[in-house]
Amino acid sequence: MLRISPASLLGNIEALARIGAIEGGGNARLALTDEDKAGRDLVVGWMKALGLNVRIDAIGNVVGVRAGREALAPVMTGSHIDTVRTGGRYDGNYGVLAGLEVVRALNAAGVTTRRPIAVAFFTNEEGARFTPDMMGSLVYAGGLGLNEAYAATDKDGRSVGDELRRIGYLGEAKPGALRPHAFLELHIEQGPLLDEEKVQIGVVESVQGISWTEYTVSGVSNHAGTTPMRLRRDAGYLAASVNLFARKLAWEMGGDQVATVGELSLRPNLINVVPNRCVFTVDLRNTDEARLKEAEAAVAAHIAEVAAAERVSVETRVLARFEPVIFEAALVSRVERHAQALGLSTRRMPSGAGHDAQMMQRLCPTAMIFVPSVAGLSHNVKEHTEPADLAAGAQVLMNLVLELADAPS
Repeated sequence: MLRISPASLLGNIEALARIGAIEGGGNARLALTDEDKAGRDLVVGWMKALGLNVRIDAIGNVVGVRAGREALAPVMTGSHIDTVRTGGRYDGNYGVLAGLEVVRALNAAGVTTRRPIAVAFFTNEEGARFTPDMMGSLVYAGGLGLNEAYAATDKDGRSVGDELRRIGYLGEAKPGALRPHAFLELHIEQGPLLDEEKVQIGVVESVQGISWTEYTVSGVSNHAGTTPMRLRRDAGYLAASVNLFARKLAWEMGGDQVATVGELSLRPNLINVVPNRCVFTVDLRNTDEARLKEAEAAVAAHIAEVAAAERVSVETRVLARFEPVIFEAALVSRVERHAQALGLSTRRMPSGAGHDAQMMQRLCPTAMIFVPSVAGLSHNVKEHTEPADLAAGAQVLMNLVLELADAPS
């Protein structure tokens, strides 16, 4: 059995983490920033050093291809290297760098697989700077047009198209031109289940549906001391009401339903002034599309009711909307089989977070492999996965990649 090098994997994770490093051991490499460019340059350099043919497409996705004995569709693995503003060092990065370790081991052993092997990282997976999230893989899979993606802007009005050009990653390749035979994404769980249950490998069967909506509420500013409650048109009150309602709704619906008001800003944001403007977001997720629609309808009805009572107006903007995704059953079973063959404990589970794999499922059979996140922390500078778990997940990935790349069909 070919073995990945845990020392090499950990060393590369550490090296990439030094780019955009922030206090506490975390990372800030928002998509298409100077820090993202530096991270991209580092990983592309590693790809070229391993002999990969590196392609950059028109949305900035990067794919490194190792030739096979036959000119067939490649087995592709990968993830992303952009982070949220207060991210950790494993989210996304681990899956990309583990893919490079698969290539390194093959090179060291002088093994050429039947099919090519591709390692990819996709643009703006996090959606922390531009929406929608999973932008690069969504464009790659044909779910979002290039012009629409280019037009997306950050809070300072900078567009995806302009920023891709500025950092030198507006590539010439057509997104999706290289259609994979299969896609595998290795990732930290970003949740507590594997760590709590002391399970080594998560066998991911599905990804939750995601609904991101931004609401802009317009009311009337007035003196906080002299304006009677019955005469207020408080934009902030609606946001507070939705925050409480959404949390209660998630508890009442139960199952996999979650709800979050994650972003909120008030104007004029002064202690003694009733807010006249509020912008906030609602993030709803469920593994069941019908239940997700039920949650969306309930939140919309609540907002309409409170807005009418408070006499404020509301503008709604959908930032992202993705239905739940079920992964290829046969490929999921292969993940489980390879993990168990290594003597690793497994758990079948859905993913609560969105991933590039859910977009790639539109193109080819797709599966995900999870490893534990200590205490379930992610999107947090204290995000951590034990080295032994990182190595175990990478070995499962390698064994499955090799099986798929050498399969007769």
